[in-house]
Amino acid sequence: MAQQDPALSVVVPMYNEESVLPLLAERLRAALDGLTEPYEVVAVDDGSTDATAAGLSGLRQRWPELRVIRLRRNGGHQAALIAGLLRARGRYVVSIDADLQDPPEIISEMLALARAENLDIVYGVRGDRSSDTAFKRLTAAAYYRLMRQLVGKQVPAQAGDFRLLSRAAIEALRDLPERSPVLRLVVPWLGFPSGEVRFLRAERAAGRTKYPLSRMLALAAESVTSFSAAPLRVATWLGLAGVAVCGLLVISVIVAFASGRTVTGWPSILVAVLFLGAVQLLCLGLLGEYVARIYTAVQARPAYFIASDSDPGDTADPGGAPEQRPAADDDPAVLADSRR
Repeated sequence: MAQQDPALSVVVPMYNEESVLPLLAERLRAALDGLTEPYEVVAVDDGSTDATAAGLSGLRQRWPELRVIRLRRNGGHQAALIAGLLRARGRYVVSIDADLQDPPEIISEMLALARAENLDIVYGVRGDRSSDTAFKRLTAAAYYRLMRQLVGKQVPAQAGDFRLLSRAAIEALRDLPERSPVLRLVVPWLGFPSGEVRFLRAERAAGRTKYPLSRMLALAAESVTSFSAAPLRVATWLGLAGVAVCGLLVISVIVAFASGRTVTGWPSILVAVLFLGAVQLLCLGLLGEYVARIYTAVQARPAYFIASDSDPGDTADPGGAPEQRPAADDDPAVLADSRR
């Protein structure tokens, strides 16, 4: 069993990562054992459908610091990350993806920087994305540029979910009412003292990416609508532009009528109708995104459900249901319908 009060917790959300699991365990354990201080690794299995769960169970037999949390269903990367962060017990908590594009070897550097400068947040910033495709680099740059415009300059460019958080920052996240926050925006918004550690981004060690174009677009849409009302202002300006265009068309019609040059004008009518229809549908779509978020908040459904925790201790999530013993499970885990 892991230490009750480890100096460091490392949270690793994973979904269908059986192919990269041995490499991850080898490199991560070597990096953490070198710290010579108590730690725990919190692996969050986000409802994997391959042999990830079996692989984690096998690793846990040989790696006592490994703690396995299994979610009842696939809740998404951010939900799995939140589940691990809020149940981690370390005085410092590092989040890292399982694909080894973020090197575990610089965790010690992040921890040393946080202690030396009394920082609550240390971001792992990608100094080079040459391993990514040109399209991925272009879309990532556009995303961070947009987020910095909407949220502020405190959002570090090229910083994903590889970061170190102090216990104070974790408790601040716990107090937020949001059930599925976009952490790469919420964490800078907290305003804690922060620093950066730069690294070279490597290629994925094994397996396939879990963030195709559709998921990147969904993340961008969720980031914008969860953290800014700017799209609603865009809808307002589009409506004003539509009114202005219609006003100009009315003036042109009056002038044409007064000069006796009235002709059948179906092209202009068609353009006006299509333009106004497009603006109205766009505005309705933007309003719908925000209404959907309100609807989700009113439902108050948890972003994830904990199926089992191999070392639950006394770390219950806020609003969690009473814990129950499973009828049968591979690990001596405790079931809890956990809420944020």
